[in-house]
Amino acid sequence: MPRSLGGRLVAAFALLALAVVLAVGGTLFVVLRGLHADATLGGLQDVAGSVLPQVRDSIGTGQLRGTVAEVSSQLASSGIQVMLVGADGRLRPIGGVAAGDPILTSDLSIGETDHGSVTLDGQKYLWVATGIRKVGAATPQAVAFLAADRSGALALADVGRTIPIVIVVILLIATPLALVMSRSVTRPLRRLAEAATDIPAGRAVALPLTGPKEVRELTGTFNAMTAELEATRQREDELLANLRHDLRTPLTVIAGFAAALGDGTATGEAAVTAARAIEEEAGRLERLVSEVGAVERIRSGEESIRPELLDAREIVAATAARFGPRAAAANVRVTTDIAAGGPLTIAADRMALDRMLGNLVENALSALMGRPDGALVIAAGPARLPNGVDAIRFDVLDDGPGFPDGTASRAFERFWRADPARAGTGSGLGLSIVQELAMAHGGIANAENRSEGGARVGVTLPRVPWPAAKAPATAAAPDAVTPDVRG
Repeated sequence: MPRSLGGRLVAAFALLALAVVLAVGGTLFVVLRGLHADATLGGLQDVAGSVLPQVRDSIGTGQLRGTVAEVSSQLASSGIQVMLVGADGRLRPIGGVAAGDPILTSDLSIGETDHGSVTLDGQKYLWVATGIRKVGAATPQAVAFLAADRSGALALADVGRTIPIVIVVILLIATPLALVMSRSVTRPLRRLAEAATDIPAGRAVALPLTGPKEVRELTGTFNAMTAELEATRQREDELLANLRHDLRTPLTVIAGFAAALGDGTATGEAAVTAARAIEEEAGRLERLVSEVGAVERIRSGEESIRPELLDAREIVAATAARFGPRAAAANVRVTTDIAAGGPLTIAADRMALDRMLGNLVENALSALMGRPDGALVIAAGPARLPNGVDAIRFDVLDDGPGFPDGTASRAFERFWRADPARAGTGSGLGLSIVQELAMAHGGIANAENRSEGGARVGVTLPRVPWPAAKAPATAAAPDAVTPDVRG
């Protein structure tokens, strides 16, 4: 068996062609042998018809055997033998000796004919017999005309002359077809193999969808895979670049103050300030590493949620109380807006929900930093997910600068910040964690600019968690959900 796919396809076509040749040859042999046998029997019948009047006339004169012997002598040059058929159905040569098994199983009346084949002395003969006496007569009842059966040899000779033509025709058709089929499969696969070797070097490109359906599907899957790999590489490059940027600042501060402490430049109150700065920047590094790990744990499912029945009103009030002092220190006013009406109960992980709302509030406080008299609203109310599942929407609204045009959909990307200078104190992972936790609950994250200024960022969570795989990741447009919350 050839090792290559192309070789196997060609071998398969060769075996198929051989099977076709054998099938055609066998069929032709059977058909032609029958035709030659019929032709021989037809010739015997013609001969019998021409000489039977002479044989019948000899019966009345008592010269039957002599006449049959004379006719047999005349036809010997044509390969035809003439014999009588006795009352027992056996062939009787002119000598009167019985020859072989009976060829007739029943009597033939005058003029009736029968035909068949018989083996005499190891040779197969075809025969035609015609009745010459009345049924029941003890004397010979029929005369038989025999010819050697050469139908098999003639048919084999005809097949021998025909098969080469069949082989040539099959080769003319099957060879190009085998080559075309082989190339139509092996070329795309070879391109796939070559493209796969380029993946580690980052040179993978989209391949044309050619070849059979299955090969096109495989190529399409490969293209999708390489596109995802390329996107992953870009995200990893951005992640590394952002990590380098976010690590550089605290490391620079730590190195600078450590050098000042080491060479005695910072003494007294300055040394205390340097130590405090080192401590703060080290804490910032620790938070950065912790939050990077948190995103990966949530995505991998290692950090599973533990739902419990919660009251959304209580959660919102607790979040407002938790961030009240910090907001007041930043001169930001915090209020709540909870929809009136029925109960706002939800089955969710308490720690995860606190973390989502906390990250949303911290994001809003960061946007309001340096703005006098900023306002921040924590809102909650009933909503529905795009698939119609009953849900609750939690939003944090601020009157800050909002998102730059066209960037709201990027709010939940890791390390993305609306501030191009990346001068904030956050890690750039807070909203990314919000999105991952929302997806773990089967919900979505929402980000949009408010018409009156500022931004609305929040999550919409089903009242009962459902598989996150069925939930979209983010919704930047205002109509992504249908909330009953205003602020």
